[in-house]
Amino acid sequence: MGGLAKSQILKMAEEQKVKFVRLQFTDILGIVKNVAITVEQLEDALDGKIMFDGSSIEGFVRIQESDMYLKPDYDTFTLFPWRPKEEAVARLICDVYDAEGRPFAGCPRGVFRKVLAEAEALGFELKVGPEPEFFLFETDAEGYPLVKVHDHAGYFDLAPADRGEDARREIVLALEAMGFKIEASHHEVAPSQHEIDFKYTNALTTADHIATFRFVTKNIAQKFGLCATFMPKPVFGQNGSGMHLHQSLFRGETNLFYDPERELGLSELALHYIGGILTHAKALAAITNPCVNSYKRLVPGYEAPVYLSWSAKNRSALIRVPAARGLGTRIELRNPDPTANPYLALAVILKAGLDGIKNKIDPGPQRFNNIFEMTVAERQTAGIDSLPGSLKEALGYMEQDPLLRETLGEHVYTNFLRAKELEWDEYRTQVHDWEVKRYLQVY
Repeated sequence: MGGLAKSQILKMAEEQKVKFVRLQFTDILGIVKNVAITVEQLEDALDGKIMFDGSSIEGFVRIQESDMYLKPDYDTFTLFPWRPKEEAVARLICDVYDAEGRPFAGCPRGVFRKVLAEAEALGFELKVGPEPEFFLFETDAEGYPLVKVHDHAGYFDLAPADRGEDARREIVLALEAMGFKIEASHHEVAPSQHEIDFKYTNALTTADHIATFRFVTKNIAQKFGLCATFMPKPVFGQNGSGMHLHQSLFRGETNLFYDPERELGLSELALHYIGGILTHAKALAAITNPCVNSYKRLVPGYEAPVYLSWSAKNRSALIRVPAARGLGTRIELRNPDPTANPYLALAVILKAGLDGIKNKIDPGPQRFNNIFEMTVAERQTAGIDSLPGSLKEALGYMEQDPLLRETLGEHVYTNFLRAKELEWDEYRTQVHDWEVKRYLQVY
């Protein structure tokens, strides 16, 4: 499937004393699943012969059609560095196939592969660099998470104020041992909030890295008696956690978003890509911001982008164009959060960008003013729309936009929509602490 051969993996497993191999994949909600096998079964696994029950996985198949097969991507073979070196544990990320040997329509990684193939047919390779944020919370005596911050440090603070420094450093070391190229790590704005940035690379690898990052971060945090959470807005009154996505299209070694002859050094193709994302942004939000809690982050006043606009410098815009030019020319989409399924999120974003390129969609003028400070009337006059205000609203836009159904395919589209409508209905019918405090004594 890639650079590594079957024989190389078998040799690496023997040399590194691997005893267990975890075959990993994600469900449609982006949750990493796995089945563990002993190294004696590794050859069969590499041949795609390992079967599992797909009827027990969110959004996969019905009970009468449950047999599914895992086909590993050889290039994702790596060891878990926090596990013992004797009887070591390795992992492979897999694509899911049905019993007839066909790519399974409900496999998020497979969905993304299709869009990447469409881009490749047009001569484009998507490269992405993510900036995922997370919180480290204290845990109780039994190890269950508390909504209790681990420190009261702020942006770029050092130890001892930054009490998560040791955990964050060990997360970085573990990721590097697994093949990640880390660009930066630091304390974020909110108490106990952190960010680790990966180096820009091809989009499928980035999606794999995001899924792996969440899994690794939680495991390492647990070693320190902490809970790592990617919940977008766990604490009222504090900044939430986002996952800004830096993107550009390449052809070979050429960055197609760069044009030194044009204003801002930004190519016409890049502007059309931006136009496509802005056109579909309301529908994309159902995938890039897929939780009820996502929309507690996407409110004005906490540096979260909510307004459909773009700018070269303005961080209040949904899409920002960082200053780097040449090979570093890129756009930064600022609304996604780390609860998003990385395969589905990047699939719909890329599809929207390609739609913009194909139809030469004008992104409109860039915005220089701080949109957060504009009144409703001023934004209306300027023609600046906003993202959905709730998961329910985002799902409504998703249903109205045929691009989402086309990209996800009928299976993922239907099952994702059903799962999220149930999630919203469960939230809607709950009685929340705020309601009790607000109304119980008054009425």
